Amino acid sequence: MTPDDLVLTRFGVRFKGRLFPATIGRHGITRHKREGDCATPSGIHTVIGMMFRPDRIAASRLPGWAVPIGPQDLWCDAPDHPDYNRLVHAPFHASHERMHRADPLYDLVLLTDWNVGPSLPHKGSAIFLHQMRRPGYPTAGCVAFSRPHLLWIARRLHLGAKLIVRP
Repeated sequence: MTPDDLVLTRFGVRFKGRLFPATIGRHGITRHKREGDCATPSGIHTVIGMMFRPDRIAASRLPGWAVPIGPQDLWCDAPDHPDYNRLVHAPFHASHERMHRADPLYDLVLLTDWNVGPSLPHKGSAIFLHQMRRPGYPTAGCVAFSRPHLLWIARRLHLGAKLIVRP
């Protein structure tokens, strides 16, 4: 582990010598992630991207590798679709989640390499680091932070950083 790793503990996420309160999936941490199980997968996950809502967060507040989320951006969560666990664009008729949401949860999203390249059906999709609804409110499997903490982390995180989740 290095100070540039994000390390999930039972108290939150440690990063660059600071501890940030965080929420995880409502069913805790699992070694056997399945689509829809509402659990956060254990393991060492690499941060492979950053997306943001440019109408809500200025690009100048983020690293140059952050890319904007547009109104047509979706994330495929249909396990039997060839684009499972990938960014897709509307119109898209298989099951998906909107990246351009009315609420602020995905105003800033750090993408992880969970179940990518190639994606295995039913092994879980969209394991992101994103904004929490409110303190203590669980996610569907992601790791969530307050908006100020997520922005602080995003400005200091490098592409390829590790998220370490132990069971």
